[in-house]
Amino acid sequence: MVRWAEEHELAGLVSIELAADGLFEQVGIVFPPGTTMIEEVDDPGVVLVEGAPPAGFALIGWVDGDVHLEQLAVDPAHMRQGIGGRLVTAVVDHARAAGASAVTLTTFRDVPWNAPWYERHGFATLPETEWGPELRALVEHERELGIEVAPRVAMRRRWGGPAGDARA
Repeated sequence: MVRWAEEHELAGLVSIELAADGLFEQVGIVFPPGTTMIEEVDDPGVVLVEGAPPAGFALIGWVDGDVHLEQLAVDPAHMRQGIGGRLVTAVVDHARAAGASAVTLTTFRDVPWNAPWYERHGFATLPETEWGPELRALVEHERELGIEVAPRVAMRRRWGGPAGDARA
């Protein structure tokens, strides 16, 4: 069951993020040293988790008036059980309830469990001409941190378009 994280769980999510990040090595992506994204979080109200103890988490924020999926990580020992999909669904549900018109994210374009996986969950590549100022600044910040070690894309999932098209 997906739920909001509890404060005492935040420290334990670091190992999930590190283990999930380690999977990128098999496709030649090695992240620069530094803190994990979850280590910088002090508000459990921006983290959705599944499991007790958590087996995965979604870290969210707001960018250009929409919910932004900052990080999605699932413990590799619990992958391929639908946890990531349930977390993404919960993020979308939260965004709708909060009045956002979309969920955005940035991810690796060619990694099978990144952009292609998000496409299967209703996200579409967002052309740079449609980036808002906060998304543009976020992408630039990722580049400064050295995260863009392989081609990346911004993606968006919207709702309420023609015939209910999630990508409209």
